[in-house]
Amino acid sequence: MHDARVLVVDDSAAMRALFCDVLEQTKNVLVVGTAANADEARDQIAELRPNVVTLDVEMPGMSGIEFLEEIMNTNPLPVVMLSSLTQSGTETSLKAFELGAVECFPKPLKATPEQFQKTVGKLGKIVLAAANSNLREKPRPRAAKAEGDAGPDYSPNGKIAAFSTSMGGVDALTEVLGHYPKNCPPTVIVLQTEPALAEMFIARADKECACSVKAAADGAELSAGTVHIVFDPNKHVIVEPGIPAKLRMVEREPVEGFRPSATLLFGSLSRAGMATIGSVLTGMGEDGAKGLKLLKAAGFRTLAQDRTTATVPQAPAAAVEAGAVDAELKLEDLAADVLANCGTAAVAEAVAS
Repeated sequence: MHDARVLVVDDSAAMRALFCDVLEQTKNVLVVGTAANADEARDQIAELRPNVVTLDVEMPGMSGIEFLEEIMNTNPLPVVMLSSLTQSGTETSLKAFELGAVECFPKPLKATPEQFQKTVGKLGKIVLAAANSNLREKPRPRAAKAEGDAGPDYSPNGKIAAFSTSMGGVDALTEVLGHYPKNCPPTVIVLQTEPALAEMFIARADKECACSVKAAADGAELSAGTVHIVFDPNKHVIVEPGIPAKLRMVEREPVEGFRPSATLLFGSLSRAGMATIGSVLTGMGEDGAKGLKLLKAAGFRTLAQDRTTATVPQAPAAAVEAGAVDAELKLEDLAADVLANCGTAAVAEAVAS
């Protein structure tokens, strides 16, 4: 992992000072410069050669989202967008992901100094991960609602698909769920992101994907055609065996610093002996690695997003290094593998071809 050389772009001098102070307290993060607008940032990027940029959405003149598009088209760099958690702010964040932002971070506009420090204390880790991220080759267009690559006649075989993802996860899930058919395998996804952003993503995915996409809820039944996304930072999720299996939201302490914990989800599936295919996608940290290893030991198929193409390779790398992964695949191939293994023999052959 190499150090982060970050350029902070924000029209507010006070916010620039606050973010710089926080970032400079993070090991292996160096603030190489600041800018108040796109024109200044453009010059600073050329002169200082940062390897990551934090970019405010709302700026005078060229907006942050417009400047992001320019950066990704002319001089691609890892960009962490700073946005409010209003409805318009979360909509803008989703647009930023489409354009190629590595992460969107909530800008605490109304917070006590203590709350501010707690919130932005995460920013240093995010910026360091961004500096070591993989950029997409080009922005991914949003797709209209479709039947999914497996087609309308997809027939699931009862296996459960379970995923975990965090930083870069909105983009990764957009790709994976875009391949899902209407009658997709019963699916549970742990998505570590801001709740407001997760809710906005779920609403959009449910509208645009062939399958149904919902926020996970206690007692929800796992059935074909529905994807349940877990994002509540105050609760974990486990799967309770039965016909059908059900989700249980539980209040416990974080597991190795994570709540919700993918390792706890994967572990509940392995202990219950429920036929599952587990996958760790782009993300920070090591959440999911130990749980995926339990699934593998139980005889179930386990996958990781290819580290060379994952936006943030830390989580997939941890799973691979733990010996928890049967195959390391690019997103499109990973989605096809999940569908093939969770479908009937005829479906598996059709998806594979």
